[in-house]
Amino acid sequence: MLILPEEHRRLFKEPFGILCRSIDEVIPLIGGKIVYTVGDVVTHNLQKKGVRPDVAIVDGYTMRSPCRKMPAVHGECIAVKNPAGTITDDLIHALELAVRNTPSTIVVDGEEDLAVIPLVLTAPDGAIVLYGQPGEGIVLRAIDDEARKTAKRLLSHFTRTD
Repeated sequence: MLILPEEHRRLFKEPFGILCRSIDEVIPLIGGKIVYTVGDVVTHNLQKKGVRPDVAIVDGYTMRSPCRKMPAVHGECIAVKNPAGTITDDLIHALELAVRNTPSTIVVDGEEDLAVIPLVLTAPDGAIVLYGQPGEGIVLRAIDDEARKTAKRLLSHFTRTD
């Protein structure tokens, strides 16, 4: 399991991509692309606009409160445990499985926020990862070598424990 030390959490407050203020800004940017979502509200709002993500990662919470906008589950449903502030090996394996077998929904018991990092490392070139930036909007990250380089740099701040 990878654990994000408290002193490095500030690094994850900045958007890891383009910050869009609403789902309506996102829709024209994702047409014809493979789309992955991290977060219940982003997934729900995208589905409300008629777009089904290829992979959705949800945990039933938004900003640490139960989510009242539960998205629909599509395709294979993969349940995984992932405590807050961590990236478990089980989460990484679930992401790899889901990306290979779309559509899939990963339901996390714990917290899904940090799933963006291994998802960027797993997703194919040209895919889009969307996740919520609390109080600000939706972050859109196109997958390319630069995105993977940044994800690896962010991952280097974690410590491994068994």
